[in-house]
Amino acid sequence: MRRLLLALLPVATLLSACTSTDYDLVQTASISPRFQDTDPQDFGGRTPHRHNIHGIDVSKWNGNIDWARVKNSGVSFAFIKATEGKDRVDTRFNEYWQQARAAGIPYAPYHFYYFCSTADAQADWFIANVPKSAVYLPPVLDAEWNGESKTCRYRPSPETVRAEMKRFMDRLEAYYGKRPIIYTSVDFHRDNLVDQFKDYHFWVRSTAKHPGEVYVERRWAFWQYTSTGVIPGIQGSTDINAFAGSAKNWQKWVAAVSRAR
Repeated sequence: MRRLLLALLPVATLLSACTSTDYDLVQTASISPRFQDTDPQDFGGRTPHRHNIHGIDVSKWNGNIDWARVKNSGVSFAFIKATEGKDRVDTRFNEYWQQARAAGIPYAPYHFYYFCSTADAQADWFIANVPKSAVYLPPVLDAEWNGESKTCRYRPSPETVRAEMKRFMDRLEAYYGKRPIIYTSVDFHRDNLVDQFKDYHFWVRSTAKHPGEVYVERRWAFWQYTSTGVIPGIQGSTDINAFAGSAKNWQKWVAAVSRAR
């Protein structure tokens, strides 16, 4: 029971802090971008830069990272690719999460899901390759259609998608003691997740419009708003994400989830 309470506490804390009206009550005309962007988008009055907490997501394709510079630039968190399917590990994962930890950046591993493998096989693979010390923030399930894959373009029914996701997340929550975050894209969410998994945090991708315009009635915790960001300490373009709540919300949430083990 104590583990269940710990798992639900961060959800209640964050969701109670971030209401749908939060995004509309701040004047944004004078807010400058927090990071440079080689292809910036105009989000109008609902710019991601009105949010105080921003972070990155990275994989081996980001190459060598100077994590101290990343931290000093104002990055507050890092989602780090760990595994993919039932047999792939990102070659930079162990290096990245340990260096992020050394730099004092809260970090979380993510898993890219393949619907051509079972939920249990993928959960087994994730658990075998991601130590509990690498799960400071809750683990992330990256659920999106993989249309560019050469090996798996299978699109099961929405019912199967949700059942597979739930099984995978239940396995991770039981092992790590933290309820996973769901990362998704507009089309995948539209096809499978509208009005589903309301007691999970969502990390949504929306690089042209505010999430409120493209995710039907979805309360989100993290917003991936660009893939062309410029982060000191990282060469090339970088994905940047905004946290929905205030800096105080962030501190409370991190404190809660980092000890929920």
